Amino acid sequence: MSLRVVFMGTPDFAVPTLSEIIGQGHEVVAVYTRAPKPAGRGMAEQKSPVHRLAEGFGIPVFTPRTLRDAAAQSAFAGLGADVAVVVAYGLILPREVLDAPALGCLNLHGSLLPRWRGAAPIQRAIMAGDAETGVMVMKMDEGLDTGPVAMVEKIAIGPAMTAQELHDRMAVLGADLMVRALAALDRGSLAFAPQAVDGVTYADKIDKGEARIDWQRPAGEIHDKVRGLSPFPGAWFEADLGKGPERVKVLRTALVAGSGPPGTLLSDDLSVACGTGALRLVEVQRAGAKAMKAADFLNGAKIGPGAVFG
Repeated sequence: MSLRVVFMGTPDFAVPTLSEIIGQGHEVVAVYTRAPKPAGRGMAEQKSPVHRLAEGFGIPVFTPRTLRDAAAQSAFAGLGADVAVVVAYGLILPREVLDAPALGCLNLHGSLLPRWRGAAPIQRAIMAGDAETGVMVMKMDEGLDTGPVAMVEKIAIGPAMTAQELHDRMAVLGADLMVRALAALDRGSLAFAPQAVDGVTYADKIDKGEARIDWQRPAGEIHDKVRGLSPFPGAWFEADLGKGPERVKVLRTALVAGSGPPGTLLSDDLSVACGTGALRLVEVQRAGAKAMKAADFLNGAKIGPGAVFG
């Protein structure tokens, strides 16, 4: 048995799920993804990771700018899908699209709903210092991640885990969860339960202004911000490294003992005083350079203990 599936997704996070659905023998009749965007030095249009995978398997790819017009909705309905699988697609699905597949639209979401509904659940969970998150398969409705949930896989967030590391683990676990959900759906045994009323939080899109490090904050809070924004967009500070003020991204930190005026470099191992406690900068990245360990950074930066980071 197999299902007629329309897959809707765009970034790397969605690729393992599409790959697993194809591997399980379901008939992927079409893939919907965001339209190619100019990128790189030449600003050539680049197709999304999902777009490239679909083309490799000869699956028809659609890149509508919106699904709100009648023509797009008619084309979607005409595919005759049993189910749509949605993973980080990027466009809102109106009621006409949600109702088109015979068995509805299933979404893979990267949090333990109702906590962290919205655009950036992976980053927000780490930035908030959560010890646990997960991936969930839910049936989509017109609300923002408000639909009933069918299956969940919980994941511990280690104290040093970055957003990229959590993203990669969730992508793999989520792919397995979704194909298990599709198998249950095919058997007629996939059951849904409403989300809890209490504990609703929203994972707003990351604003670039949030990425600047405020050394007045406690070390633990800055550590979680660094993890949650690593590697993109990257938490950052400014410092004079010998040629005037320069922006430096911080990709990995460690909590250490120490105190002093916030933002002051305390030692030659790149430990920095915070509002409470201190952080050792383990991995950083200067503008236009590759990520580097603290020792390599210090070799090329004309700074020493007592320097103040802005």
